[in-house]
Amino acid sequence: MNKKKLHSDAAASPLVNSGTRSIEPTAAAGHDIIVVGASLGGVAAMCRLVAALPANFPAAVFVVIHIPGYAASRLPALLTRSGKLPAVHPLHGQPVQPGHIYVAPPDNHLILHDDVIRVERGPTENGHRPAIDVLFRTAARTWGARTIGVILTGSMDCGVGGLLAVKAAGGITIAQDPAEAECGELPSNAINRVGVDYIARVDAIAALLVRLVHEPAADRASAVYDLDAEQAQSTKPSEVVCPHCSGVMTQSDTGAVSQFRCHVGHIFSINSLIHYQAEALESALWTAVRALQESEDLARRMVLRSPDSLAERFAEKANAMRRHADTIQHILLSRETLTTPDAVIDNDEDAMS
Repeated sequence: MNKKKLHSDAAASPLVNSGTRSIEPTAAAGHDIIVVGASLGGVAAMCRLVAALPANFPAAVFVVIHIPGYAASRLPALLTRSGKLPAVHPLHGQPVQPGHIYVAPPDNHLILHDDVIRVERGPTENGHRPAIDVLFRTAARTWGARTIGVILTGSMDCGVGGLLAVKAAGGITIAQDPAEAECGELPSNAINRVGVDYIARVDAIAALLVRLVHEPAADRASAVYDLDAEQAQSTKPSEVVCPHCSGVMTQSDTGAVSQFRCHVGHIFSINSLIHYQAEALESALWTAVRALQESEDLARRMVLRSPDSLAERFAEKANAMRRHADTIQHILLSRETLTTPDAVIDNDEDAMS
């Protein structure tokens, strides 16, 4: 499908008051499930998006923004004040209703299952909990072509695999224009690897959503591919171990999207795997520095307690431990071998808002 780049004057269709009806997965409907993912700069972008949605918006909106699990999230209050739709952290088992915004709570995945919302911890994906991919993937499997997936500003590529699942299920895929985004890496990855249906600035995305929710959700899944079958066919053992739990991993490739999964359930894109491998390597090297320094300290203590014949050997050992520790510490402080090459990840931004 050809990508369509929108402008802020995108046309909007008349609205229909949806009342308080609940959404049924099997009911014939338009695009009434909207999933949105973002990381760096996502709070401001999401506030702008919801500010342009009308009060009688006939779809449910689900949001994952990467916020540290230890931080208290005020995002529902911010979104409620920014627009006309109520935003909440949903409860586990809460039914889905149109005209509401459901925000993933900190340190919990937001999962769509049948006509209810599930809030679960679960293994991290791409190092995140909540993870964009979890929301997008479960929305695609439950709601199929009725799903609209939106990727906003952010770093790295958590959400790209989930957006591919939305496309494979026949849903509509949208990415924020990277030129407008505070961090264009995530939407650029979505555009390049998924082939999204629309690329737009935030205000044009809002107008587009108002129009699309009234269009019938045609079954386009057969025109794309069977994502589960393609992933199952391409799955193979990987020699790389999980950087979080050291478990054995498998690799699956679908189009331009590669995923690594361990038996515990941690999932990584190739970019996030490189990132967290670098973190694990740095941690291991600092542990080695500490162990070498402790070994040096013990050897020097033995110099003072040993006869001359042994004291010289302990002194040599202490000096060797110091040289090894200094060498590793120099590598760590210079970061000459630990940084991620630009050829793998462009515009690397580690911080999440």
